[in-house]
Amino acid sequence: MSMPTIFVSHGSPTLILEDVPARAFLASLGQVLPRPKAIVAVSAHWDTDVPAVSLAHRPETIHDFYGFPEALYRLRYAAPGAPELAERVAKLTGAAHDTHRGLDHGAWVPAMLGWPEADIPIFQLSVQPEQSPAHHIALGRKLSALREEDILVMGSGSATHNLRALVRGGEASEPEPWAQEFDDWLAEAVEKGDEAALADYRAQAPNAIDAHPTDEHFLPLHVAYGAAGKGARGRALHRSFTLGNLSMASYAFA
Repeated sequence: MSMPTIFVSHGSPTLILEDVPARAFLASLGQVLPRPKAIVAVSAHWDTDVPAVSLAHRPETIHDFYGFPEALYRLRYAAPGAPELAERVAKLTGAAHDTHRGLDHGAWVPAMLGWPEADIPIFQLSVQPEQSPAHHIALGRKLSALREEDILVMGSGSATHNLRALVRGGEASEPEPWAQEFDDWLAEAVEKGDEAALADYRAQAPNAIDAHPTDEHFLPLHVAYGAAGKGARGRALHRSFTLGNLSMASYAFA
């Protein structure tokens, strides 16, 4: 059986410290999915002009956030890198090499929750916010053969990501209609495997500009979808909201 590809919503960096449904779901990834031989993490928090891969042998844990609880800055995810696989991914995609890039919180938070033993090699592939969703579907498609080798392509971003619309201190707040409508549209498009709709979400999805004022947190979903191969369809692994309007939806594609 081929390894599915996944998209996870990683939420606020503090998610790893919180008792919320999305954290519990991410902590179950190791049980929900077959054990991968390696993880290609496509995080919204590494954006470059052209695709790039990280070749670090021991990726550092990057605390790419400010003003959060001290406990977050003490966390370290000591998983090994996978430089030989990263080199192969670079050849498949034409990506540039970065020999120093570690793991930002879009990669290490879900990995630490899902595979806390830190014994699965992991490295990152960047997104290009100046490029289209279709570019990212095509980028992912170049990785589709990895599924047959039990290598997990994990896109990590956010199903909705409008920081101005978050309800601070209101984790239990119900999402506003615009957020729920976009989230429902996404679930339907993913389950249908509607590539045209996903690629043209700006025009086809309701409230797209409210759900994603910028693209970078949504593009990892397009990479994960593309990496599942032509004709892929998705299924929801988890759906919830935090901070009012921040969708924590996660999907598997096959």
